[in-house]
Amino acid sequence: MDKFQNKYRIPSARLQNWDYGSPGLYFITICTKNREHYFGEIKNNEIILNELGLITNSEWEKTTQIRPDMNLELGEFIVMPNHVHGIIMIGENKFNADNGTNAIVRGRDAMHGVSTNTTTTTKNRFGPQSKNLGSIVRGFKSSITTFARKNNIQFDWQERFHDHIIRSHEEYLRISNYIINNPANWKDDKFFK
Repeated sequence: MDKFQNKYRIPSARLQNWDYGSPGLYFITICTKNREHYFGEIKNNEIILNELGLITNSEWEKTTQIRPDMNLELGEFIVMPNHVHGIIMIGENKFNADNGTNAIVRGRDAMHGVSTNTTTTTKNRFGPQSKNLGSIVRGFKSSITTFARKNNIQFDWQERFHDHIIRSHEEYLRISNYIINNPANWKDDKFFK
């Protein structure tokens, strides 16, 4: 493992040759710290959200309003007892327009709503993140944490999040179906505890 400021650091889980500000469909999973059940419970195969769960759902729905300049669209999303799953599309915008400095071949199959980016020589940027997937997730997580602290609700997120770049219509349908059916499949979910 590499060290930063004489401390071990965990290597990034992000795809090294992908610009996470580029147009595309992304499936994300964000977990609570130690997978604690902070958002509610599953009863009769349905999620029953508590106050923090309702705020989490509401904050996700605000994502496109907060960042209108990023040309975002939200797909399926669900708040589970200890994690959230969501699909988010980053569209063409002034922050990811090809200015001749990289070799991204961009496109969108609008009919199927999937990324048709084929190549990139741009590496994932490390350091301060803005106008990309990392900044969206950071802002979302921050809003929930801020609400919890202001209302004396014990809460904490896992430090990282999982992402997957959706590259086909079939993959989009499979992931959407997984998100929709997550409460009904809770007992078999890897996040169940």
